[in-house]
Amino acid sequence: MIAFDAFSHPVRAQTALTPDAALAELMNGNARFVAGKLVSFQEDLAILKQNTIAKQEPFAAVLSCADSRVPVELLFDQSIGHVFVARVAGNFCTPEIVASLEYGVVSLGVAVIVVLGHSGCGAVKATIAAKPAPGQISALYAPIRPAVERAGSNLDAAIKANAQIQADLLRTASPVIAERMTAGRLKVVSGFYELASGRVSLLT
Repeated sequence: MIAFDAFSHPVRAQTALTPDAALAELMNGNARFVAGKLVSFQEDLAILKQNTIAKQEPFAAVLSCADSRVPVELLFDQSIGHVFVARVAGNFCTPEIVASLEYGVVSLGVAVIVVLGHSGCGAVKATIAAKPAPGQISALYAPIRPAVERAGSNLDAAIKANAQIQADLLRTASPVIAERMTAGRLKVVSGFYELASGRVSLLT
């Protein structure tokens, strides 16, 4: 069981953390966000920018939906250089997303990857409805369909199932990620962000 201290001090970029400690830092940051006690804005952004010009060394990566209501750094109360974020509507794995996260693991040394679904996800809702859509929007349906098949038409259940399925894909489809997990250097989890409360709950 990982202990979360809601009001612990935030880590700085370029800090080596264990997978459990990295996950705890994200969840502690979310607790501060929910409580309205953000500390990331108190950091000296000029110094952070200067220190991250030459390189980045984030401690965590997040695969998030592209939804504008899910400001990843803000909801985890993190600042410049702390979190490596990959975003696509429906927060699902594509070769490009997997490659980006592998880069985060191998080249940047992130210790935890969170696949983050959120309430009211339009991509999942559209997949459930399966109606014709203009342009290439319907290309989002196929990767999310397994979650709808698992959870049915219940939107929140399908969103959570999608996050869990995508986390499972990362664990099994990427030898790079699997190797780091086996070595105890990486954790891959799924989570659910509730828009109304601002709270992130871990699913796996």
